[in-house]
Amino acid sequence: MPLAGKNLLISCSHSRAYMADEKFRNRRLQASYITSIISIMLVLFMLGLLGLIILHGRKLSNFVRENISITLLLKEDVNDDVVLNFRQRLAQTGYVRTSKYITREEAAQELTDDLGEDFLQFLGYNPLPPAIDIQLKSDYANSDSIAKIERRLMANKIVKEVVYQKSLIDEVNDNIRKITLVISGFSLLLLVIAMILINNTIRLSVYSRRFIIKSMQLVGATESFIRKPFIYRSMLHGMYAGLLSIALLVGTLLLAQQKIPELIQLQDQEQFGVFFLGIILLGIVLSAFSTFFAVKRFLRMKSDSLYMN
Repeated sequence: MPLAGKNLLISCSHSRAYMADEKFRNRRLQASYITSIISIMLVLFMLGLLGLIILHGRKLSNFVRENISITLLLKEDVNDDVVLNFRQRLAQTGYVRTSKYITREEAAQELTDDLGEDFLQFLGYNPLPPAIDIQLKSDYANSDSIAKIERRLMANKIVKEVVYQKSLIDEVNDNIRKITLVISGFSLLLLVIAMILINNTIRLSVYSRRFIIKSMQLVGATESFIRKPFIYRSMLHGMYAGLLSIALLVGTLLLAQQKIPELIQLQDQEQFGVFFLGIILLGIVLSAFSTFFAVKRFLRMKSDSLYMN
């Protein structure tokens, strides 16, 4: 065979080998990208799941606080016009969420229903005074605020007594405070773990391209020029991971609603929109920061060390 033919055959063989090797590297790189996205997605999903628990827990705590009733027992000789004016002034305060006027007849009927017998026939008269049931806004549903509100209400001439269960309010707030501390501590721990996992995942992804980084550096590329494509790609991966985690969170939320329909009452669509946007931004920011430091590590690494890691 002529020498030119042999050279051509060798050249074609080298080209096929190079193309096969290039395809293999591309497949490994794509697999690395997919693994990175899935890993970040799972971490964001866990953080998002905890965030949903916190959001629902906060709504539930507000719901419980706002349904604690305080009863204002009124003087018996008060007329309806005065009560109506008093309720209007209560509505204008910053602490009352709702109020309900209960006449003496309505109070007697409620007590009769609770007892299961007509106590009026036994007593011969109605001893129950008219009353106003109020529910406070959640920020004021604590013992200190209620004590101040009680003093203001008692200053009104038509109010005879303010009745509420102080022990119940203290117990509710103590339990909510304890649960909040536990969830906050767990959230902080999970966030640290998430940052470590994402950082390790991205470091492994950048590690597979450490020779490309060093080659670019050897031909004179600046550090910022080398970092840009890595950071841009990791931001895309963080966004994809955030979108996939949101899809999982929405699916989990819909499944939870089927099992517990009452959850719908605790949900705020606008708040959820902000929360899901925060998940995407968190994925982007964590991925970008982790990539920045991972690339920086390999940029400052000596060539001999590349083969030792």
